[in-house]
Amino acid sequence: MADIKPTTIAQYLATLPPERKKLIQAVRKTIKANLDPKLREGIQYGMIGYFVPHSVYPPGYHCDPKQPLPFAGIGNQKNHVGFYFFCVYQSEDVKNWFVDAWKKTGTKLDMGKACIRVKTLDDVPLGVVGELVRRVTADEFIETYEGHFGGTHPGKKAAAKKTAGRTTKTTAKKATKKTSKSASKRTSKKTAKTSRKKAPARRSRG
Repeated sequence: MADIKPTTIAQYLATLPPERKKLIQAVRKTIKANLDPKLREGIQYGMIGYFVPHSVYPPGYHCDPKQPLPFAGIGNQKNHVGFYFFCVYQSEDVKNWFVDAWKKTGTKLDMGKACIRVKTLDDVPLGVVGELVRRVTADEFIETYEGHFGGTHPGKKAAAKKTAGRTTKTTAKKATKKTSKSASKRTSKKTAKTSRKKAPARRSRG
């Protein structure tokens, strides 16, 4: 029987061993205490996620517009707990501050592009995590995100292109219909005129 994937935070936490649950709960509490009110918590990509809901940012995530724009995530992996800070990945300034602030605490930083790998709660400077989340507001996050696409979400461009295509198609269809109607009208007039010419003249009675 296939494993049932968690669809709620409670279900996700219930799958964790005690120590992992303690770690994730502590980080989760820190994030929620500092999170911009416009951002939401839920299950995203199979882990605990924090994101900009479609009600705030309708275009969603450009890789999958059905998904809300990801901000951060906490995922329990086989050998570690991963923190996925998209807000760090997309801004060099935020990344530089974050790395410097983490290292200043004397805590080892095991970090990829945006994934931080930890094994115990002692590996996490919660104050730095809280400050990171507090520093990046939803509006700033969206602005930086769109900045990577020249200020316009790819989904918006695609939608505009699609709309323009529909408009062009409709205009062409109307033009074709109008041309056909005019041609038909001219043909009818020509046929009627030809018919009158070919009709035999009536003989006069006298």
